[in-house]
Amino acid sequence: MARVAIVTGGTRGIGEAISLALKDAGVTVAATYTGNVDKAAAFTERTGIASYKWDVADHDACAEGVAQVAQELGSVDILINNAGITRDGTLLKMSYQAWKEVIDVNLGGCFNMAKATFAGMRERGWGRIINIGSVNGQAGQYGQVNYAAAKSGIHGFTKALAQEGAKFGVTVNAIAPGYIDTDMVAAVPQDVLAKIVSKIPVGRLGHAHEIARGVAFLCSEDAGFITGSTLSINGGQHMY
Repeated sequence: MARVAIVTGGTRGIGEAISLALKDAGVTVAATYTGNVDKAAAFTERTGIASYKWDVADHDACAEGVAQVAQELGSVDILINNAGITRDGTLLKMSYQAWKEVIDVNLGGCFNMAKATFAGMRERGWGRIINIGSVNGQAGQYGQVNYAAAKSGIHGFTKALAQEGAKFGVTVNAIAPGYIDTDMVAAVPQDVLAKIVSKIPVGRLGHAHEIARGVAFLCSEDAGFITGSTLSINGGQHMY
């Protein structure tokens, strides 16, 4: 019987690539989204991957959504915490609302979704949780104290939860993408983006499918001895 995965923010960008990679690996995928219903419906029609609408920042909605997926597709074996937003600005200009929204979605969403799925994985003796961090959570980024804090928090969350799941067959890992050619990066002013690319040793932006391949591997049976790790896929932009 096929494993069942939930990919949050799974209908576009990196999330869409992850959803497709897992489907290609024989996984039954549920892709969540928060915004455009028509775009999500088009994604489902194009890919055959079921889409579900809920806000990962809403704790109760996550529990209800996971229960619905389990009822319709089967118990959730794989969780990809990919959903994320930006509300950029320097600290002096950043509103509390901009801070809170990013923390609640990017970091709080990881807690909410893990809370709704982790116990079942433990009970069944197998699970994979992959949290999508960021190079900016590792190195920091001007004008992103909220985003960098949330993504940095994801890396600590990953290490701690990995210790709770290891003896139960549940691995917890993170992937820290660099700058990837998604809509989010396309919104960066071109002069700023050019400066960013100039600092990437491989000389280009990454592609969503390169992140997805890393996720697919960490979700596989072959990755059972990897837990509490962060895989950096950033073209050499940040090494440590």
